[in-house]
Amino acid sequence: MSSLPRSAASVSRPGDPPGGRRALVVWGVGVAVYFVAVIFRTSLGVAGLDAVERFHVSASALSTFSILQLLVYAGMQIPVGLLVDRLGTRKVLAIGAVLFTAGQLGFALSPSYGTALAARALLGCGDAMTFISVLRLGGRWFPARRGPLIAQFAALAGMAGNLVSTLLLARLLHGVGWTAAFAGSALAGVVVLVLVLLFLKDHPEGHEPEPLPHQGAAYVRRQIAAAWREPGTRLGLWVHFTTQFPAMVFLLLWGLPFLVEAEGLTRTAAGELLTLVVVSNMVIGPVYGQIVARHHAARLPLALGTIVATAVMWAATLAHPGGPAPMWLLVALCVVLGACGPASMIGFDFARPANPPERQGTASGITNMGGFIASMTALLATGVLLDGTGGDYTVAFSAVFVLQALGVSQILRLRGRAARRERERLVASRVETVHVPA
Repeated sequence: MSSLPRSAASVSRPGDPPGGRRALVVWGVGVAVYFVAVIFRTSLGVAGLDAVERFHVSASALSTFSILQLLVYAGMQIPVGLLVDRLGTRKVLAIGAVLFTAGQLGFALSPSYGTALAARALLGCGDAMTFISVLRLGGRWFPARRGPLIAQFAALAGMAGNLVSTLLLARLLHGVGWTAAFAGSALAGVVVLVLVLLFLKDHPEGHEPEPLPHQGAAYVRRQIAAAWREPGTRLGLWVHFTTQFPAMVFLLLWGLPFLVEAEGLTRTAAGELLTLVVVSNMVIGPVYGQIVARHHAARLPLALGTIVATAVMWAATLAHPGGPAPMWLLVALCVVLGACGPASMIGFDFARPANPPERQGTASGITNMGGFIASMTALLATGVLLDGTGGDYTVAFSAVFVLQALGVSQILRLRGRAARRERERLVASRVETVHVPA
């Protein structure tokens, strides 16, 4: 396996932003927007069975909610990256907050399946504007060497949002009902919108980016083409593709039905296991971030190790003889699934050093598409296979292994080219640093 060098992203650069308390406050506002977006995104995961009853739909129709939301999210990633590079973080986050709040409120009030689908699409559009913006915000306010850790902490905030959805929103849903629970949660979107408008700044004083000329479609084509030509961008996309989706499919829609219908657990026990996935993610995320920040050569082993561990635990759970899997095995599966989110963040640690600052939003958008395309595909395949097999989860979840095999093959194909390009950039960065006047 080709070894990847210690990245230029981990080396302090001339003109790096200083970080500090002010940076934490501004970045925290952006993270709060992402936190709320994830609460709204994952709210269907605890309401899947309620949605079946409310809208009288089948398993494949239920999966359409999440598929459409993820389709919009994935399709928006490159446009959002371009918007962030062009308009800045503050404007894009404000637009995103308006859209995902309107989508959550619309979902609360939807009288039919069709209007509920439209609301989830609107939510997905707003959600798509958050994470790329937060990554860009961290890059503008913190030194480059902090990039991997800052990205993992941003993802950690997202998992905290998932935890709130799993624990609080689930209780509200069964306590006050569908409309009150979803409409009440939409107030959080209003709060973060006000915070963005009052407190968020795109960059610290003295660190303004170079103004980009307005070049229309030609600029867009050049940005996308230049980012895609970098092997590190494509490697980041496939790492994100292969690592993120198993946990996303489990948390976003199919985990609760699987644990209740196939494994015979109560809703309470199933909810506790979903919570365990989130808690595991929150524990593992900072660990992965520290490892990658200090030892960039660990990126690929961490990503591939997580993929292998996930495949092994899924196979052991689905192939367990004699009926439902024992609780210890389900617990082990959920702990391993918790590593999928942190592993997916490693994709950005391949794309970030491969692209200059003015292309970071576009490159991050391309990378972020990977996991959501995989999640969308797995959600659809699982729903179709469940309907086609009469609810056989063993067959339905076989899609996990097919997508993992595809992703691993692409990671192995691109790793050598990405390593060579990163070494070239690292040498160039060191030469530039030497020639910067004191």
